[in-house]
Parts: sequence; structure tokens; C-alpha cells
Amino acid sequence: MPHEPISVFDMFKIGVGPSSSHTLGPWRAALRCIETIKQKKGLAEVASVTVLLYGSLAKTGRGHGTDIAVILGLCGEDPVTIDVNAITPKINSITAEKKLLLGGEAIIDFDVANKVQFLMNEKLPFHPNGLSFLIDLKNGESWGETFFSIGGGFVVKEGETDAGNANIDLPFPINTADDLLHWCMKGMAIHEVVMENESAWRPEAETRKGILKIWNTMKECIYRGSHAQGELPGGLQVRRRAFDLNKRLMKDQTYADYEGWLACIKKGGNDFKYTLDWVSCFALAVNEENASFGRVVTAPTNGAAGVIPAVLQYYIAFCDGVTEEMITRFLLVASEIGSIFKKGATISAAMGGCQAEIGVSSAMAAAALTECLGGTQRQSLMAAEIAMEHHLGLTCDPIGGLVQIPCIERNTMGAIKAITASQLALQSSPDYAIVSLDKVIKTMWDTALDMSSKYKETADGGLAIHIPISLPEC
Repeated sequence: MPHEPISVFDMFKIGVGPSSSHTLGPWRAALRCIETIKQKKGLAEVASVTVLLYGSLAKTGRGHGTDIAVILGLCGEDPVTIDVNAITPKINSITAEKKLLLGGEAIIDFDVANKVQFLMNEKLPFHPNGLSFLIDLKNGESWGETFFSIGGGFVVKEGETDAGNANIDLPFPINTADDLLHWCMKGMAIHEVVMENESAWRPEAETRKGILKIWNTMKECIYRGSHAQGELPGGLQVRRRAFDLNKRLMKDQTYADYEGWLACIKKGGNDFKYTLDWVSCFALAVNEENASFGRVVTAPTNGAAGVIPAVLQYYIAFCDGVTEEMITRFLLVASEIGSIFKKGATISAAMGGCQAEIGVSSAMAAAALTECLGGTQRQSLMAAEIAMEHHLGLTCDPIGGLVQIPCIERNTMGAIKAITASQLALQSSPDYAIVSLDKVIKTMWDTALDMSSKYKETADGGLAIHIPISLPEC
């Protein structure tokens, strides 16, 4: 069955942490609601807006900042450009004054405690991440808008069948890994197939510019997170570790910026332990920023946002001949593997557990690294398969509903597994592989369907109940 085309910029979205499905998705849903109000009646005619959160959005919404996200969306704030340092003061002001500037234009009464409701025992049938906006007008009219945040920042409105790409006609339509391999057999590398498809959306120069913007955002996040001290917000009292690890690895070296930092890293050589420590530092840095409502890139989700940047930073720091062209290739390949997982299974932890986030990101990174290190198309797909095969069944059981424990450390594991999977594939002959990428994707989806809902981002099972924590109200 054909699926809607997915672009590299659908898989990699710039936004704000800590969750793509629980923060970025609801934020985007709120922005869409604002646009509907403008088209229907105008913001000045609105008397009140109430937000109802269902299923996983209700159960772990506070820890994931879902309430903060929908409020910022209703204010008309853009998750790509908002000053992340202004988020907390803005939310505090709205909470204290009980007023909200709807869409940045019209002031309405907004008591956060009453206007954002967490319906813990209710869920909508289409997807665990459902939310509704109830709009009341000054003339007495009212209506509702329901959306589903389906993972990776993708949002579907109730009654929609696609996210807006259905009319895109790709030269190389791809739904499965076998489809991708079919086009590659015409003599094209994976990144070449993907770039040809991206040209159905925009000129190649624009795609390249956008991809480098994605990398620059990832790079800035790694650097920022490696130099930020303190405790993560949310009440778990988790101390940032990337800062201390970076400091120990840097010893007494001094530098002024990312380029100087990178030069210092490269001076240390590529000893196994040294490399391993740096990969962990890169991944920790990103997801500590993510947990702090920092600017990150969904890759393919926020909870798994550290894996691909860490592996790409590893490639840049410890492998030879890396150029902007190779960075572009890396992200093109990674995006295609992610889109195949999304079409054949899910990238939502609320649907499939953490295998759908860390597992998918590890597979994406493994395939991308393999192609950039000179692997064949089959070896790249083999690397993706190996990485996912060893994440099958991984549950999502965040303590306190926060994207911190075990989420942050899992990014380090996903990055290391991606590098290991790539090395295994590069030293193997895919002709004798028993398990294909498509088979492992099907297995992942079957596992997701069999998995208990308490292990799907609800904080109803696993570590979340064995490490009970009383968190303050948001």
C-alpha cells in the first residue's frame, strides 16, 4: 500500500524539547487551531479556549511540557524561532495573570489550571496522543478541533488522511527498504536517490542549504550542552553530566568556539576509550539540552534527538575526509531510513515504546554512517537492520513522565550501537544476511502491537513505578 511521501525536513524538524510527540506536536496543533480560528471568525471574536489532553498526552504531559507547548502555540509562538530563554518567564506571567494573548493579537482569560485539562482515564481511538481545543465565541457559538500527535512532531487533524504531501509525485517512490534497494540497483547511491526525490519539493540548492541548517542546529546544541552546568528542571534533581565529561576530556585545553573545541578533540587521537567517552558526551549534551526546553532537532524524535548528532559528530571528529557534502549525504540517508520505519511501523513511543524512538534513530545513524564510510547500499541497509534488531522490545517508561531517566542515557547507548552496527556491516557480506531491514521493521511493528500500553510512554510501568517520585505541579 503506497504511503504519503516524507521529506528530509519532515524527519528533521527544528523545535524545542523535551518531546516531539508531547511538546512539538501539541505546539503545532495549537498553531493550526489558531489558523482555523482566524479563517472562521477571527481571534478578536474568541471568548475562551479550553484544551483537553487524552491518553499518553495526559499521563506524561506535565513531565513532557505538553501544557507549556499548547499555551505557547495558542500565543502564536514559533517553536523554530522562539527565544528558549523566554519560555519560563512567559509561562509564569500567563499563569500569574490568568491572561493569554491569543495568536499574539487578542487577550483572553486563561486560567491554566482550568483551561488545560489532563484527562488521565480517557483516550481517543485513533492514537494515544490526542488533544482537543474547545473554542467559545463571544456571540455564544462554539466548536471543537481535535488533533493527534503521531510522533516526530507529525500532527494529523481528526478526519485527515495525510499531512499534506499526498500530491507530491516522486521520481523514486519508496515505501520499503526493498523499494529503496530497487532504485539503487540502477547505479545510484542511497543519498542520490533521496536527493532526486527531494527535488520534487524544492530546488537542490535549497535542500542542501536546509540540511546544513539542520546540522548547524544540531552542532550548536552539542556545543551548548557540553558547556552547560547545573540541574535539569522537573524535580528529579538530575545533574547534567556532559559538562563534567567534556571538562575531563579537554583537560587544560582552551578554545573560543565550536571549531576550536573540535580541533582540541581531534588532537586526542582515536583511542577506543577516548572515542567512546566523546560519543557519550555528544549524546548526553543534546538530550540534556532537550530536557531543559532547549532548541533541538527531531531525529526522528526529541526523546531520541541525541543519537544522530552524536554519530555524525563522531564521524566529523574521528574519521577522515569529512566535508559539507558528506554531512549532507549522512542526513539524507538517515532521513530515508527513518521515513521507511515511519511508513512500515511507527516512530511514536506512545505507539511502539522506545524501540520506535531510540531504535529507529540508531538504525538511521547506522545506515548513514555506513554509506559515508564507503559501504554499499546493501551494507547500509544491513547496518540499519542490525541496529534495530538489538533494540526490539525496548520499552518507554520515563520516571515521573520526564524525558530524563532513562531517556538521556539511552541516547548514548543508541549512538554506540549505531557505530557498532555500521562496523559490523562494513566487515560483512550482506548477500548472506538472514534478516532483512523490512523483516525487522515488520517485527518491530508486531512487537509494538503486542506491547502492553503501560510500557508506551504512560509512566504506568517499568522504572516509572519502581522508582516512584513525587514531582511538583507544573
